[in-house]
Amino acid sequence: MSVKPRLTTLVILVIGEFIFGLGDSLLIAAGIGNTPWTVLAEGISYSIEASIGEATFLVSVAVLLLWIPLREIPGIGTILNAIIIAWTIHVMVPILPSPESQMVAILMAAFGIILVGIGSGLYLTSNLGPGPRDGWMTGLQRKTGVPIGRVRAAIEISVVLLGWSLGGTVGLGTVAFALTIGPVVAICLDIAGRIGNVSET
Repeated sequence: MSVKPRLTTLVILVIGEFIFGLGDSLLIAAGIGNTPWTVLAEGISYSIEASIGEATFLVSVAVLLLWIPLREIPGIGTILNAIIIAWTIHVMVPILPSPESQMVAILMAAFGIILVGIGSGLYLTSNLGPGPRDGWMTGLQRKTGVPIGRVRAAIEISVVLLGWSLGGTVGLGTVAFALTIGPVVAICLDIAGRIGNVSET
């Protein structure tokens, strides 16, 4: 959580968040269901006539405001998370191709989930602050004492329902993400840890 991180740590953080945003963009372009928070961002984008990337940034800012009563303190990684991921989605979604078949859409969504996992593994190991949504989730858990799994489930179900009511895309990709992102991130974190141990020796 240093305010003056090493350059290599900062580079890893930025690359991780770009890869995360690219994975999210692939899921959006696949058109078969977004991640829970992107369902909300897409729904909001329709309501305010903005891009999904712009709506993603606005959601991040709104969630950061919810940190205040929880007395959570953002790190450099928290701020960069809000900026880089939203910017990546804003830039990449318009230029990614639309899938020509259901199979291509499924492959795009699967690759997107893998990239989100890799990106998460990279930026989490930089230890420069959680993303806005993760920090809000852990802050709520700390304040309420409710198990983290229940807090996460309640938040993500709520944002999916709200986003869906606003026109966000819910589908196979949303379900696949919910079921697989935990194990994918765990595998990526394990690999990152092994690489870190090897580099230290």
